Amino acid sequence: MTGVSVLGVRHHGPGSARAVRAELERLRPGLVLVEGPPEADALVRLAPDLEPPVALLAHVPGSPTRAAFWPFARFSPEWQAILYGVTAGVPVRFCDLPAAHSLAEAEPEPPGESVRIDPIAALAGAAGYDDPERWWEDVVEHRGDTPFEVIAEAVAAVREGYAPEGREARREAYMRRTLRAAVKEGHERIAVICGAWHVPALTGPLPPVKDDNAVLRGMPRVKAELTWVPWTYGRLAWWSGYGAGISSPGWYDHLFTAPDQPIERWLTGAAGVLREEGLAVSPAHVIEASRLAHGLAALRGRPLAGLSEVTEAVRAVLCEGDELMVELVHRRLVVGDRLGRVTDGTPLVPLQRDLRDQQRKVRLRPEAEDRELDLDLRKPLDLARSHLLHRLRLLGAGWGEPGEARGKGTFRETWRLRWEPEYDLALIERAALGTTVEAAATRAARDRATGAPSPADPRSGGGVSLAELTELVERCLLADLPEALPDVLAALSARAALGADVTQLMAALPAMVRAHRYGDVRGTPAEGLAAIVRSMLDRICVGLPVAVTRLDDEAAAGILTHIDLVHAAVGLLDEDTREEGDRQPGVASSRERWLGTLRGLCGRRDLHGLVEGRLTRILLDAGVIGDAADRMARAVSAGESPARAAAWVEGFLSGGGLLLVHDPRLFALVDEWITGLGGDRFVEVLPLLRRTFAGFSVPERRAVGERVRRGGRAAGPEPELDERRAAAAARTVLEILGRADG
Repeated sequence: MTGVSVLGVRHHGPGSARAVRAELERLRPGLVLVEGPPEADALVRLAPDLEPPVALLAHVPGSPTRAAFWPFARFSPEWQAILYGVTAGVPVRFCDLPAAHSLAEAEPEPPGESVRIDPIAALAGAAGYDDPERWWEDVVEHRGDTPFEVIAEAVAAVREGYAPEGREARREAYMRRTLRAAVKEGHERIAVICGAWHVPALTGPLPPVKDDNAVLRGMPRVKAELTWVPWTYGRLAWWSGYGAGISSPGWYDHLFTAPDQPIERWLTGAAGVLREEGLAVSPAHVIEASRLAHGLAALRGRPLAGLSEVTEAVRAVLCEGDELMVELVHRRLVVGDRLGRVTDGTPLVPLQRDLRDQQRKVRLRPEAEDRELDLDLRKPLDLARSHLLHRLRLLGAGWGEPGEARGKGTFRETWRLRWEPEYDLALIERAALGTTVEAAATRAARDRATGAPSPADPRSGGGVSLAELTELVERCLLADLPEALPDVLAALSARAALGADVTQLMAALPAMVRAHRYGDVRGTPAEGLAAIVRSMLDRICVGLPVAVTRLDDEAAAGILTHIDLVHAAVGLLDEDTREEGDRQPGVASSRERWLGTLRGLCGRRDLHGLVEGRLTRILLDAGVIGDAADRMARAVSAGESPARAAAWVEGFLSGGGLLLVHDPRLFALVDEWITGLGGDRFVEVLPLLRRTFAGFSVPERRAVGERVRRGGRAAGPEPELDERRAAAAARTVLEILGRADG
């Protein structure tokens, strides 16, 4: 077509980006057509106020799986074309297949390149290169200009005899339709910026209009909504709406922004990163690394040192072979941690706008790199930050991931923050839940409690387990959602009343007790929680005797985990009851009811040895029994099988090995039992014993070994040692401790 210039580019290529900008300024077109969804034409005017990387997000409301992103970096040729058009007052339109059609496909391909042939790889192979990236850098990126005519001719040769099919055929047919319409409107000079692969389809003799119409006829259609969202270089490295993800966006950004002395500037930046980690990197290191990079490029016949050469120079000179430091440079510079920004004028749902307001209020800025945040919940600002992060998690936007808090007390939290572009999509899909983060999180919690489907997934919903409901109560308290709690607690109470599985109740109780304590720390008391917790504990105490009957080894280990968790939770619950002073005279405390249940179980002949041993230890530590030594003596007596005796000892000692150090009678019982085992029986129980002693801390194992060395005596003056009599016992215990080498 006369007056049409088709500029074939490589998506996200800095050399192509500079060349496109220069060519547009030379051509001065009256219309710029850019590869992308035409529904975004109205969003083009916002581009100068955006901070790349950003992406066009297209999504189908109510269907989160039908969404696509078209990312742009500042070194993307399409982005430079858009900026040129907007700043020069030239109309800019997108000319690719509409998102309404591409998202309507049953299994949509990623928007962008979906060709059978990689043209860059084909051209690189023809030139004798085994690395397409290196070929493109040498012939395009390092030239300072892009030979558009030469690239078009080369791609035409690669495409010779190729007939596009399916989605690719529809895309190119729509591009031609858009181009014909632009010519018909009277635009004399039209510039088309598209992937180099499509140039032959848009130049030369075009197919008849009726053929293109036939290809486009009958395409399915959905309602698609589009907006700009922030993007990250990390995402650009592996996912691109143009199907041209690049592995080194930080490096390409550097080539685009530092055309003069790019190698020296890059190595200076790498040195700065390493100095921040405490490495002594001097200017002399940078000079030597630069010499090495340029020397490698000359040896390899390259016009300029590329990423492979500078990486080798960084490894050899700046990092002195330390691969961890090389990886740090790769993560911080080669990929980069840049997070784009969109303007307040960008179309946003009310939920997104409220999040922005909340972020400013709590002084938390989204960032693309990991950031650790320690919160002291006694401070109003930190408490507000905690509420916001927990609410977003309920909305499927896991900006913060809770970690293990430093220090003591329930008033501290530690978070790992990292903003991902998909969180904007999550908020858009949940916009129907409410106009604020708090309201939307409240609605999300209520819907989850009642089993209602989520707006983001209409197929969700259905029954909710007791464990899920107790977790939801805890999350509502953490997020400070008092309006959601009555519905969640009602669902929990009803579910707990129907639950017959005592192990489910035991799994749910610890979270409920934690939730009860959060009311004090966060100032958000949950009325009704205490009554539900007491009811659950009563049902556990009634059902536990049946639940521990005739268990195999695996089931015994499982129930023991639940018993330990409930025991710890009951201790916390009893502390809260004492602090609140609401215990009624003559009514047993939670701890008393729980320990009474365990004492009634302990000693039953049908108990698994592991369970009986653990219950004995719990009761001993709680001061409920004083005959633990007698109970151990019976458990390890000759009438018991070695396997059950070993399981009993494992359960008893699972709370720690200091009892063996400080209680002479218990030590003597274990010692006498082990040394009295015959060879076959000892081999039978050795794995269990080694597992038991492996659970001790290093100081505990050392203390037990010292006691063995002293012949079972506690610390004190050394008696005369009968080495012959002690040798057998010492060898046996050392073997159990995994120190058979002495």
